[in-house]
Amino acid sequence: MFPSVKAGLAYTIPVFAVAFVLGAVRVTVIAPAIGPVLAVALEVPLVLTLSWFVAGRVLTLWPDSNRPALALLAFILLMLLELATALAFGQTPGQFLAAMATPAGALGLAGQIGFALIPLVRQARG
Repeated sequence: MFPSVKAGLAYTIPVFAVAFVLGAVRVTVIAPAIGPVLAVALEVPLVLTLSWFVAGRVLTLWPDSNRPALALLAFILLMLLELATALAFGQTPGQFLAAMATPAGALGLAGQIGFALIPLVRQARG
């Protein structure tokens, strides 16, 4: 398997797993109390901080990975995992896309784009 593919998987899967748990807490506990936009605004920095540290580890393990390819693969994998989660919880693809047009959805999408950009700017851990 190509280093960029391994790196992309190693970057995306743990971040998605933690974000899934945080998202469940956000949707069931935090958003009902403070609203969806503020709830997402609290979650995004946590996920991006985690992404920064995971990217450092991944880039140390696969220093020869093609960073643009890693970033693109990570974004595609993340969006596919997000879509699969939405479908599993009863949303249609149209509803999934429409949710991104809401303020909370747009903020979440910005965080997902940030996640994908981190491998382009992050240095490997020394």
